[in-house]
Amino acid sequence: MDLCGFEAGIDRPLFLIAGPCMIESEALVLESATELKAITERLGIPLIFKSSFDKANRTSADSPRGPGLEEGLRILERVQRELQLPVLTDVHEFTPLDEVAEVVDVLQTPAFLCRQTDFIQAVARQGRPVNIKKGQFLAPGDMAHVVEKARVTGNDRIMICERGVSFGYNTLISDMRGLASMRETGAPVVFDATHSVQQPGGQGGRSGGQRQFVPVLARAAVAAGVSGLFMETHPHPDSALSDGPNMWPLGEIERLLGTLKALDDTVKQHGFIEQPLM
Repeated sequence: MDLCGFEAGIDRPLFLIAGPCMIESEALVLESATELKAITERLGIPLIFKSSFDKANRTSADSPRGPGLEEGLRILERVQRELQLPVLTDVHEFTPLDEVAEVVDVLQTPAFLCRQTDFIQAVARQGRPVNIKKGQFLAPGDMAHVVEKARVTGNDRIMICERGVSFGYNTLISDMRGLASMRETGAPVVFDATHSVQQPGGQGGRSGGQRQFVPVLARAAVAAGVSGLFMETHPHPDSALSDGPNMWPLGEIERLLGTLKALDDTVKQHGFIEQPLM
């Protein structure tokens, strides 16, 4: 699949979607994007910069949500223009999709909305590549129906993203078998390494997370075989306004990405020997 000027697929090199969870400030976005561009260029990993102008799915009504549409798009457009990077952002039910699609390169749909047919199809009709987050309540094989809903719009640039499955209260687990199951859709599969260690609502009015396990799950997913990796990162995660407990520190990301690239190169040398799932 052609994605932002490079080919994405299970037989192509790993690509990265990364950036701070939320646009906290223009300075933070530019600092993070500049550093991520330098790191991924050194490693030879295609990069799509990610940050959200509106976090509509916060735990508490009092939680910060971001700068809003106009200011957020202005900042993302500056990343495109000055750093020559493609950008991705989240959209929601009441987002003016046409305005966002005029600016960003990739649209991303929230996990909780993956079964909303009208919403998924409205996003796909914008003609941009779409990264559809798999719901925490959904079996991996059920994403085939979500992909089919999106593709009937005529948009075949659809990706699907695993971010863990609800397991009891405030806990997510990642089943690596699900990545192989999701590959059967023919859509590039992305693994969300940071939201997979999130603990939704785990701190009462906000979500917690187990940041220390990001490398564990990222290595496992790349070894299992994925097209891309999603990873939220921040220069100072402990002071981040959103998803700090599960974001990976920007200063530590190059070492981790180097390991992941080596794993990806190894596992993709001879393809994947799994039999088609019945």
